[in-house]
Amino acid sequence: MKKQQGLIWIALILVVVSLSLYCTHYLIFHDEHHIFIFLMHDLAFLPLEVLLVGIVVERILSRREREEKMAKLNMVISAFFSEVGNPLAAMLLNATPQKGRIIDSLHVKADWKDTDFKKARQFVEKNNLVGFEGMDIAGLMDFLRSKRSFMLTLIENPNVLEHESFSDLLLSEFHLTEELDSRPSLVNLIPKDAAHINEDIKRVYRHLIIHWLNYMQHLRSNYPYLYSHYLRIHPFQPHPSAIVE
Repeated sequence: MKKQQGLIWIALILVVVSLSLYCTHYLIFHDEHHIFIFLMHDLAFLPLEVLLVGIVVERILSRREREEKMAKLNMVISAFFSEVGNPLAAMLLNATPQKGRIIDSLHVKADWKDTDFKKARQFVEKNNLVGFEGMDIAGLMDFLRSKRSFMLTLIENPNVLEHESFSDLLLSEFHLTEELDSRPSLVNLIPKDAAHINEDIKRVYRHLIIHWLNYMQHLRSNYPYLYSHYLRIHPFQPHPSAIVE
């Protein structure tokens, strides 16, 4: 309310200043015809000014602001995958009997094109047969607990909240952590409870891999040197290694 009142006062002051200048012009030159000509000239240009300033310039500034936010967010995403995403993806991969099939579909290579990334995302979205019955639940809980402070730091970043899909990834990971942390024991879970946790893990897997593919595609287009590094160390290959051979 105070902000709106401030804008109203500013508008009134500007109108008063404009009228005062017109009156001053008339008192000095006594030429209302000249004043009227320039007034109509200014009014005629006003729609074009609104178009240029209110639409074109505003969109350019908004686009630049979005690009700056995305650049900051991509730095956050990079930190997430270095600290949490890649190790977690490796744990999930080693816990599923579908490991070989997943590697065949997600082994990102240097010659991948947009169509290859699209095909990989479709594999993740449509493949509901992936299960994680071989997961070391206690080891997973220890890993997630060790990353809790880091994850809380990420979720506090205002840029994260504006990226819905990345927020969904973080929330799914937080939910899995809470599910595991709320149980008195993770040993000898009853089948129904184990199946419930398996579904939570599958949700994290889907969000994690989709976002990982998007991130790899972003690196390929914008940061070839980082892309080259991640091609060598990402977990979806038989023998990840940072050593250049």
